[in-house]
Order: sequence, then C-alpha cells, then structure tokens
Amino acid sequence: MNASKLRFLVSSFRFLVAVNQKLETTNLKLLFLRVLCVLCASALRSCSLHAAGAADEPVTFNKHVAPIIFANCTGCHRDGEVAPFALNNYADAKSHAKQIARVTKSRFMPPWKAEPGYGDFHDARRLSDQQIATITKWVEQGSIEGNAADLPPAPQFKDGWSLGEPDLILKMPEAYTVPAEGKDVYRCFVLPMDIPEDKYVAAVEYRPSNRKVVHHALFFLDTTGAARRKDAQDPEPGYKSFAGPGIIPTGGLGGWAPGAFARRLSDDAGRKMNKGSDFVLQIHFHPSGKPEKEQSSVGIYFTKKTPEKVVQGFALRSRKIDIPPGEKNYKVSDTYVTPIDTQLLGITPHAHLICREMKAEATLPDGKIQPLIWIKDWDFNWQDQYLYEKPLKLPKGTKLSMEFTYDNSAENIRNPSNPPKRVTWGEQTEDEMAILFLQFVPERASDAGLMRQGMLKKLLQSLSGEGIGALSGKRGEMLKEMMNAFDKDGDGKLSDEEKAELVQKLQSAGQ
Repeated sequence: MNASKLRFLVSSFRFLVAVNQKLETTNLKLLFLRVLCVLCASALRSCSLHAAGAADEPVTFNKHVAPIIFANCTGCHRDGEVAPFALNNYADAKSHAKQIARVTKSRFMPPWKAEPGYGDFHDARRLSDQQIATITKWVEQGSIEGNAADLPPAPQFKDGWSLGEPDLILKMPEAYTVPAEGKDVYRCFVLPMDIPEDKYVAAVEYRPSNRKVVHHALFFLDTTGAARRKDAQDPEPGYKSFAGPGIIPTGGLGGWAPGAFARRLSDDAGRKMNKGSDFVLQIHFHPSGKPEKEQSSVGIYFTKKTPEKVVQGFALRSRKIDIPPGEKNYKVSDTYVTPIDTQLLGITPHAHLICREMKAEATLPDGKIQPLIWIKDWDFNWQDQYLYEKPLKLPKGTKLSMEFTYDNSAENIRNPSNPPKRVTWGEQTEDEMAILFLQFVPERASDAGLMRQGMLKKLLQSLSGEGIGALSGKRGEMLKEMMNAFDKDGDGKLSDEEKAELVQKLQSAGQ
C-alpha cells in the first residue's frame, strides 16, 4: 500500500467514525458500522499484500549486501591490505559469494572474538543475525547485482595520516626482508627518539609499508637501553623476540591490527612518555610466498598540555601453567583488588595456541558483577586491543578476576603438537601464557602509581633471598639485565635502597 492510499483510508475512517457518533437511529448506526468493517478489512488486506510483496523482494548486492560489505569487510579486503582478496565491488563479491556466506554464518569473519553482552567496544566487527541472514539469502537467490541506483558510494580510505600531520614521525632505520616461506616471524625494531623532556601521548598512528605481510604490531617504550643492546647483537635489522619485546619495557603505547583505526584519547587524558625513551616496535610477520620488504612508520600525537588524567597500565597474569598432554579443560586464574577509584578504558587478553576460552569480570564492592570480556573461541592469529565505548567506573575495593581455559588434546585443531606434549609457561609459540592487560585512569592524579603495587610486590618477592645469578630462562635474562642496572654496588643482589629505586622507577614509568 502506498502512502497516499494509506492516508486516504485513515482520513475516511476518521470521517465515518465522526458521522456515526452523530447518528441517532440504530439502523443507520449499524449501516455505518458495516461500512467501517469493510473499510478495515480492505486496509488490512492491502497491508498484508504489501508485506508479502516486501518479503518476496529479491536480495541484491547493490541495495542490501554492499552496505554490509563496505562497512565491515572492505577495510581489510582491498589492494595492499592483509586480506587475500579484494571486496571493492559486485564482481569481487560475486566471485567469493559462497565463501562469504559460509565464513559469515560461522562468524569466522569478520574476525571479532569478544562475545556480545560482555563489554561494549569501539570498532566492533560483529555482524548482526539479520545481516548474516541477508548475505545467506543473497547467495541462495543467485547473488543478484540489482539496480545500479541502489549502490551506495564505495568507502574511501586516506593515503596519508588519518589524524592529520603527527607531532613526531618515526620510521624503521632500514627495511626488513620477510622470507618467502616458513613460520611466522616476530621481530622488534628500535626507533630512537630525541625526547629531552617528559611528554604525554594523545594518539599513535601506525603505517606499515607492506600490509600483506604485517599481521599486527605492538608499541613499547624503553629508557634503559636494553632494546638497543639487543639490536646491536643481531646482525639483521632489529632483533628476534616472540610474544613480548624481550626486555622489561618502561612504558607502552598500545598496538595495531588490521581493521583498527587510530583514535585520540579524550582531551583531558594522555599516556606518559618519559624523556630519553626509545620506541620499540614489535611486528608479527607472516610470509606471503615471496620475499617481501617492510619499513614501517609511526606517527605520534602529543597532548597540547599536561593532561589531568594519565593513562596507566596493569596486568593480571599467571605463570603457574603446567598442562598435561590430553588435558582438555585446564584452567588458570588470577585476581587483584583495586586500591583506588579508577576508570577502565580498555582490555587486552593474551595467550598462545592451545588456549580456548578466556573470561574476565569485576566484582564491585556492593557485590554486583561487571562483565569485562568473554572470548569463547580464542585464536592466536586474531589478537585485538578492546577499547570500551564508555569507560567503566570501578570503585576502590573492586575485585578484578580472570580465568583462562586450555585444551591440550589431539582434538584441538590449533594444537601444534601431535601427539600432544606437556605445555608450560614460556615465550615460545609452543609454550603458553595467561595475561590480561588493563588500561585505566585513576580518578585522582595522586593515585597514579598505586595500581601497579601488586605487580611490583610480586616482582620483588621473586627476588627475595635470591641473587641475580639465580634467575634463569628468557624471563630471567630480562630480569638480570634490568636488575644489573640497579645493582649499584655490584654484589649480585639488590639492597633495600636499590629495590626502592627500582620500585620508584617502575611506578613512574607506567605502561
């Protein structure tokens, strides 16, 4: 039913009702009631036919599917990006139509692991059930192109810096050649900065030169020179390091993954960058089948003034990981009670290959549960930094908790060992981790260093009664390097004064 016909029926109905109210004889009232019934039946029949016609309308690419593809897929599925094929137009989509229907129905694509209802995040790449049904129906009906006039404009992507000219532009000193084949490569590159005074960072924008081979990147800060020394010891550009930067970082500035966009913090917030910091860029590469070169650039945007809110970092974690072969439901957990009032800005879970599920929540002082994130099907290849649409207010006394679940059975298709082997904590791919990084802003600036006390206490407890030489493994090597910098008397141990200096350094650094 068109709009004009509907308006005519409504006005006619109102007129007859008004007339009927003024009639005095019963026969005339009955006559008008019959007319009203006929009119209502006609209107309902017309609406029904219209609805049926809408339901039978064919699903076309131009009118129904293109808006979904352009908004959720083309950002990665375009020339020069990490996706294996482009989705810029109808021809692209039609040639992959069945594949698109299959991977969206299974929610394999778009890659977004956070469950709905457990945190509202920026830039969520999650399709609704209705959008998935539309794609499925489009394929079932023969992948029709549709009327050209229905096609929305294709998305436009900036070639330059999306946030404007940065205050500081860093570039890898030399290009790194990614091998044609073999395992994925994790490598750190030191980008020196001449920062004579402390700065506060409002945003970081990352620009890989060859997006085909860059899976994701993480940004660390180092004031100790440890990263430079590692770089000097490696003959190739940068140095090899899996999972972390291979040092104890003195700060962090987030990271990048395909589909992520640079985002400024609020005007009153910033991340601290200590004077003398080096920018340590860790990149996860995956070979493309031929040798590829990559020379990334990073744009840094400083705050206009010292911010009222300094963004801090904290982590829940556990190294108590010892998973027997065949174990399908191995759990690891950690908790921490906040000593201050704070606002949680974002959350980043991290584990390796055989982790299957991770869940985090906050128990407020009044007993109310605030879900933080839930990932039911963890995939090491799709690690995101999740930023909340609105900061979560967590009062003093809130209990933060995490639980990670691992599957070390042969049925786990992501298990790198067949038959399964014992898996313990470690930094190699076949090892495991359980870390939950949290970005927060203290409600009061004077509380800025207090949230990290739990981490510092654990670190110092691990050193109590042990000399630096007793530390072992890769983690031990990193600790040794940092401890030696504070072991002023060279006795191989940290005195109370040296420990206090270390605590002050770590508290002021933040992450």
